Amino acid sequence: MEAGNTSNVASSEAKDFGKAFCIITGASKGFGRCLAKEISPLLKPGSVLLLVARSGDKLQELEGDLSSQRDGLLIRSVVADLGKKDGVETVIREAKKTPSSDINNLFLFNNAASLGDVSRYARSFTDMDEVNEYLSMNVSSALSLTAGILQAFPARVGLRHCVVNVSSLCALQPFPSWVLYCMGKAARNMMFRVLAKEESEIRILNYAPGPLDTDMQTHARCDTADDGFRTSIIAIHSEGRLLTCEESVGKLLKVLLKDDYESGAHLDFYDL
Repeated sequence: MEAGNTSNVASSEAKDFGKAFCIITGASKGFGRCLAKEISPLLKPGSVLLLVARSGDKLQELEGDLSSQRDGLLIRSVVADLGKKDGVETVIREAKKTPSSDINNLFLFNNAASLGDVSRYARSFTDMDEVNEYLSMNVSSALSLTAGILQAFPARVGLRHCVVNVSSLCALQPFPSWVLYCMGKAARNMMFRVLAKEESEIRILNYAPGPLDTDMQTHARCDTADDGFRTSIIAIHSEGRLLTCEESVGKLLKVLLKDDYESGAHLDFYDL
């Protein structure tokens, strides 16, 4: 699908996302939490924001914050472990409570992910159950959830679909002792590139948010086994080169509002 080849793409950047149903996984902290806060003012009254995460307390806190700031926005939360089949099914059931006829735009942000064990090298991962558990959370769930949402909200005139995969430079480049994370991000990128080829009417974006100042980055600085890579991660932090979630989310939302990217493309924060 060529960039901008949709009936709903405006010639200039839109000011908001209209009346939308927006699903954000991994919404309780970091990039996902920031995304929920930054996108809510861009949703017209009557829109629905569905927040998904494993932490019920943090979701409840976020829901309260957003509800106090926005009138006319319905906010719902789902506590679910997306690494489990019933977790994915719970999200899909909750999503189906929003009538398709009530919205003009459907957004699915596949943000939930984990770093995995970066304290070891690839040759140590002999336990298939351990690897499969990681892939279930970081790859299988994204495919099954996306497929379930697309089936629940089939194409119709006046309904625009947009699926965003929160990706990483690790989807494109190998980093020693990060075999699980690199493998998962690469698989997800290809998954959504294939979907873009199959579903030309759906807008699909792989967005790499850059090095963010989050708990995951702290974990990486402490636990990365490879000395050279760990040193480079520490340097990014000590030199003040980490991005805030607000900076990265802001750029993503500008890309989505402008809507002139090629569907299925991998876009990095630093490329924009």
